[in-house]
Amino acid sequence: MSSVPVELRYTKEHEWIQELSPTKFRIGITDFAQAALGDIVYIQLPKTGAEIKANSVCGEVESTKSVSEIYAPITGKVVAVNEKLDSNPETINSDPYGAGWIAEIEIASAPLQDVLLSAADYQNLTA
Repeated sequence: MSSVPVELRYTKEHEWIQELSPTKFRIGITDFAQAALGDIVYIQLPKTGAEIKANSVCGEVESTKSVSEIYAPITGKVVAVNEKLDSNPETINSDPYGAGWIAEIEIASAPLQDVLLSAADYQNLTA
């Protein structure tokens, strides 16, 4: 069974989101997603400064098995990307919730609890 940290929120597309401040969030793909992908060999990160919309494609992950799109879990502006993944994309396999984070997004304002899944809901989805 894959790891699902309870302090994070999740999407049905297997992205996670962590609140860094009331308007700033870190995103990545879940342990379930990285396990399904297999060995990750490349990641296309979103561009810093880009405006992204919830549920739209903001990047992609390529593994030895397939290419998978990354969907933005929220609408906002990309304020940082994890540039270490350019040279070490396999970090997503070894530490998807830590060093394998993908981007940080700043939002204008909006409570997120309505649109994102809790850890328990996400575990039910992937069980």
